[in-house]
Amino acid sequence: MIVLTASQLEPLVDRPATERAVAKIFSEIARGSADQPPPTSMKTEAGTGRYVLMSALSEATGTAAVKLLADVPDNAARGLPTQRSMITVLDRELGAPVALLHGGVPTRVRTAAASAVATRALARDDSRVLGLVGAGGLAREHVEALRGVRDWDRLVIWSRTRARAVALAESLEWSGAIEVVDSCERVFGVADTVCTLTPSVSPIVRGEWLRPGQHLNVVGARPRADEREVDALTMSRSSVWVDDLATARTKSGDLMLAVAEGALSLDDLVGTLGEVLAGLRPGRTSADEITLFDSVGIGAQDLAIADLLVREARVRGVGIELDLNG
Repeated sequence: MIVLTASQLEPLVDRPATERAVAKIFSEIARGSADQPPPTSMKTEAGTGRYVLMSALSEATGTAAVKLLADVPDNAARGLPTQRSMITVLDRELGAPVALLHGGVPTRVRTAAASAVATRALARDDSRVLGLVGAGGLAREHVEALRGVRDWDRLVIWSRTRARAVALAESLEWSGAIEVVDSCERVFGVADTVCTLTPSVSPIVRGEWLRPGQHLNVVGARPRADEREVDALTMSRSSVWVDDLATARTKSGDLMLAVAEGALSLDDLVGTLGEVLAGLRPGRTSADEITLFDSVGIGAQDLAIADLLVREARVRGVGIELDLNG
């Protein structure tokens, strides 16, 4: 098997290929040629950390993968990452170990790739203004992933820490205009597509801000059913797609808190993004429809990008080869 560290993985990233791979695995799940079981979330009373097992199996890649995600909010006070993960890949036919990957780079890249897939499938073709709520590493990755999805001519950024938004804007290579705004509401006032990318616990997005025809990628909240970025009105005003229903029911506070408050029911969901890609469910049906992709993250995305990264690593001779039978 091959072991790949974070520094080894970063140069191997191919964003267009990742978007294609993520779209393909979504379609596979919808058609039944990939298996995406619900995640397992583990915790005890000792601390606030959660440990989430995310797994998938694919006929197309010939692999099975499991990511163990450690979500430890208390690490913020320790000056440590609040989320850490690793991905294990096995051969589907033989059950033999294939790879062990540091989870940081794959998670960041595949998350933004899923937003790119959703934007390509659901956003209006004439979308020209891209909005970012949040200015961290995931926001930067979303700019890279989405830059070719539509003919953007403007990028609008808001962060609770203005200095971070300014720093991001000044560091980006972007052919159009970039504007740092002073309120989250202002992003929704001008953007055609908005990506919410904050680890917010309570809503920072209000449903009354939404405009007809917008598309939202709701991405940032941690994998907990009691934390969210957007309020119930945002969910009820939108046509909502998820990456996987069982996962959303386990991990999406944006969805499940809105359901608990009576704003919508699970029956109101249009379906999964994979069903749209496979032609089994409709995507956007009108220019005025507000579309929302509730992105909670699934093991199949990790499997898809891990397959790409491992193949590229072997081509380039990168990584540490281990024989676990030795």
